[in-house]
Amino acid sequence: MGNRLSKIATRTGDDGTTGLGDGRRVRKDDLRITAIGEVDELNSNLGVLLCETLPDDVRSALTAIQHDLFDLGGELCIPGHTMITDRHLGQLDGWLAEYNATLPPLKEFILPGGSRPAALAHVCRTVCRRAERAIVALGQSETINAAPRQYVNRLSDLLFVLARVLNRADGGSDVLWQHQRGSK
Repeated sequence: MGNRLSKIATRTGDDGTTGLGDGRRVRKDDLRITAIGEVDELNSNLGVLLCETLPDDVRSALTAIQHDLFDLGGELCIPGHTMITDRHLGQLDGWLAEYNATLPPLKEFILPGGSRPAALAHVCRTVCRRAERAIVALGQSETINAAPRQYVNRLSDLLFVLARVLNRADGGSDVLWQHQRGSK
């Protein structure tokens, strides 16, 4: 791992650039920096969700995901470096299968809401989708590994499923979209 920051206010970014992990400097609006920022925002939102009362297994999964997202940001920060692997994707797939097995099948669209933890999981899901779009955009202009894109795609699905799990853990259920609401 590279040098640790010992001084935060370096002023090196005052000119509108920032450093990548390989030492290069790029504009702060570079697609790579945008993708890193979106992943960082997702990780911060997961931190807010983790402030809630959660089932221990969900807390453990989300904490592991925070570490993965830090690695994912590191991979994006160092062009050509690989940190997210099939192992990370397999873990998400395992959680998806495990939690989906506990839920009734969806027959309607659901609204993002219900309990506070579930609503926060939905916010995380939408931020995750934005991070995915940023990673896809970066991949259109530069060569990047597929695993980060795949990871955030599967993570957004998992966050949707966890929102449903969290509503049930709080004694509630999904908030169903009432498609006939306006036709009465």
